[in-house]
Amino acid sequence: MSDDTGDVIDELFAVIEDRKANLPEDSYTASLFTHEKGENAVLEKLGEETTELILAAKDDDTEELAHESADIVYHLLVLLSMKEMDIDDLRAELAKRR
Repeated sequence: MSDDTGDVIDELFAVIEDRKANLPEDSYTASLFTHEKGENAVLEKLGEETTELILAAKDDDTEELAHESADIVYHLLVLLSMKEMDIDDLRAELAKRR
């Protein structure tokens, strides 16, 4: 496992927070924060991506499994941001499970 995995997630969360604050028009992330469905748009994406992850795992498609896993992590981070949570909240919960 690469040592910079945490850094990548931190950087991604920082970008998500920036998109939330600045809402650039051409940003998919910003569009999730302004979507007419509100957080339901992100919840639906999480459901969709989870189904795709399950299918990739069932098909032993490791490339697609990695892709769908990244989609889930991304949308999860967006949801955490929407709920005014921080990446440290996730870290703290994961630390409890060691």
